[in-house]
Amino acid sequence: MSETTAPPPAPTTGDSTHPWRVTLDRTLAPVRHAPFTLAFLAVLWTVGAVTGSLGSGPGPHRTEAVAVGVPALAEGRWWTPVSSLLWCPGLGGYIGSTVIILLLVTPSERRLGVARTAAVLVGGQILGTLLGAGIVQLGNLAGEWWLEELAGDLAVSPSVGALAVGGVLSYRLTALWRRRTRLGIVAFALVMALYVGHLQGVLRLGGAVVGLLLGALLYHRSGPLRLRHSSHTEARVLVAIVVAAAAIGPMVAILYRDAYGPLNSFQLYVSVQPTGEEVADACAASQEDCHFVHALRNFYDSPATVMAVLVPALMLVLAEGLRRGLRLAWTLAVLVHLAWIALFSWWLDDFLSHPAGWAEPAERSTYAQAFAEQMLLPVLIVVLLIVTRARFDLRLPRSATRGLAAVTGGALVLACAAYVGIGYAVRDQYDPEATPSVLFSGLASEFLPPTLLATFTDWPVPVGGTAQALFHYCGLVFWLVTLIALLVTFRRPRLHTDADAAVRARALLVAHGGSTLSYLTTWDGNYYWFDEQGRAAVAYRVVATVALTTGEPFGAPDARAGAVAGFARHCDERGWTPCFYSVGEESRAAAEALGWRSVQVAEDTVVPLPDLAFTGKKWQDVRTALNKAKKEGITAEWWSYPDAPVAITDQVRSISEEWVADKGLPEMGFTLGGLDELDDPAVRCLIAVDGDRTVHGITSWMPVYAEGRPVGWTLDFMRRRAAGFRGSMEFLIASAALGFQEEGARFLSLSGAPLARKATEEPPAALQRILDYGGKVLEPVYGFRSLLNFKSKFQPQYRPMYMAYPDPAALPAITRAIGKAYLPHVTAAQGVRLMRQFSV
Repeated sequence: MSETTAPPPAPTTGDSTHPWRVTLDRTLAPVRHAPFTLAFLAVLWTVGAVTGSLGSGPGPHRTEAVAVGVPALAEGRWWTPVSSLLWCPGLGGYIGSTVIILLLVTPSERRLGVARTAAVLVGGQILGTLLGAGIVQLGNLAGEWWLEELAGDLAVSPSVGALAVGGVLSYRLTALWRRRTRLGIVAFALVMALYVGHLQGVLRLGGAVVGLLLGALLYHRSGPLRLRHSSHTEARVLVAIVVAAAAIGPMVAILYRDAYGPLNSFQLYVSVQPTGEEVADACAASQEDCHFVHALRNFYDSPATVMAVLVPALMLVLAEGLRRGLRLAWTLAVLVHLAWIALFSWWLDDFLSHPAGWAEPAERSTYAQAFAEQMLLPVLIVVLLIVTRARFDLRLPRSATRGLAAVTGGALVLACAAYVGIGYAVRDQYDPEATPSVLFSGLASEFLPPTLLATFTDWPVPVGGTAQALFHYCGLVFWLVTLIALLVTFRRPRLHTDADAAVRARALLVAHGGSTLSYLTTWDGNYYWFDEQGRAAVAYRVVATVALTTGEPFGAPDARAGAVAGFARHCDERGWTPCFYSVGEESRAAAEALGWRSVQVAEDTVVPLPDLAFTGKKWQDVRTALNKAKKEGITAEWWSYPDAPVAITDQVRSISEEWVADKGLPEMGFTLGGLDELDDPAVRCLIAVDGDRTVHGITSWMPVYAEGRPVGWTLDFMRRRAAGFRGSMEFLIASAALGFQEEGARFLSLSGAPLARKATEEPPAALQRILDYGGKVLEPVYGFRSLLNFKSKFQPQYRPMYMAYPDPAALPAITRAIGKAYLPHVTAAQGVRLMRQFSV
């Protein structure tokens, strides 16, 4: 007897009118349910207010009693690792510690539990301060100049324990946020320790290390230790974070008047204004020196002072380009760091050749150590960029590159012309009076940070108002224009490989349609061939000498079959081997009419919608998923990914990254979409969310056009939260089917699973047996056959999809091309792991 239930509601459309409100509500929700965090912050601020420590920290006597450090521990004040938890060094410290606690301790209450969070906070504070103090004492005994300075200091800050909590918390997060949290914690601790150089920074670093070790002990997972793979996009983000952290470090250090970390010893990344004492000494020496130092001081008193942070600002802009995977940003970042390495090498050579001009004999070993420390960071970043070079393979369109060159080149010419031309007109406003040769030689000073002004060339010292304005603003205007142009170019939506052809192809697809997979032709990476009448097109990519198509021809139905022969001629004229991949029966027949061969590579699964009803025993699993979702308060919402709030998109990225990490192999591309392909207004995303706005799963649907409108939809992106609602995929697909049915769509396609097909009675050919074996071997990794079995729950119609090729002798090259198309970024280690699957 069949089960009958009331038809479930169709999916609703997510409210994108106020995405910030959704994000804010989700951000504040954990704070409202974090009693320990709120209670601890109340105690922290109350203790500070009662003891008068909010303004500038505890007084000298109280600091000696409650602060931790080598002297406190050496004198037997054993309680200071705990007491240092309840004070901060000043108002900035209270605000900063509050932010860190809210970011790390709040989510820990839900992930770890209140008792364990409190224990880790206190225990991490104790162990972290002891480890940090131990590092300082070891450095002091070894004669390390920076740690020798810290050996007599005392510090208070609850951020040590908070970072320890964050380290433990990272073991309870998804793969995406596990990596980001660990990198963020370590980067923050290293920046504060190595650039600012205060004792709190070393203690925080100790807390971060203790937290990561405690997390490993508390949440150790059985099985062999394996490095989790990150997706192509996430790897770019992680590299960008490292580069950005190296840029932010000097900018943070300038906020501290007494920053003396080992990576800030020369203060080269960020320039510092001359002090009053330095001005007085220069004016006492000579009038020329007095004008020079006053010119610098006036420079810092003008808006041009932002030139002091030129290099960090440039690196932050390049970090944004790296995050987007742009080869131009990678190249510029490598060049900038190589320039710093060359500069330090030059100075080091000068120091070794003329040590007397740099330091007294007793200080020369310290200078040599400082040089080594300063060169270490750019060397490491260059190594990181070179190792990850393959991740940054996106090239800007030529039009964008030409536009960027025109803007920056024009700004450079105008700045130079203004500096030399106007400067010569007011040459009497320089000391001494400027000549054309002096002005030309001083051009370099306009485009360098102030700290490097005297490094490469002499420059005319401005004393008059107009001359000072040229000195202040010519270089500033150029760099502002350049940085803005770079940022706009990096952030502009990435155009297609052939932007004009892509627009034309999309218009043809919308007007006439194609197969269920034809929307894949709009993805980036495709080139286009059009027939002579412009009524049909083929999307393809060239790998080595193989022209691999993205599906079959699309456009006017009566022109598609002829497009197969036309594209074959196009490839023959260029010496390419054509291969039609994932095509239907019509294109297969057209190819075989040319004498080509074919083999089945996938099975499309199509669900007719007009008469769809989830009744009968065969729909039991689907009905169960719908009913369970209703009981658990899970609903389906339509979203356009570009318009979705951050609270939604961030969870989707996290779920996707968790999926990639668990596979241990890279996410496949070509006919399988990822996060990049969601960023399309024409693609609809159906998301399963619960009452707390937690995303349990997501599916994306691509339109199938006919006569200028969507008549069907094809499933592409599928991800489910590992610890979420288990039936989320069945629920989402069934909900999508009901929604499309209500809209009048004719069908939905669950797409094809590569290397998987429905069993038939026809004996397979030799090549077909090889492909079937490949699908069987890769099943534990990518689960193509399991995916096909899953789709059978929706009672689809099966439609074979083929690969058509002209010459069996070209199969090795075609196989390599297909592998490169699906896995363009596979590493050597992943390739070895993949090959091991075939040896099992």
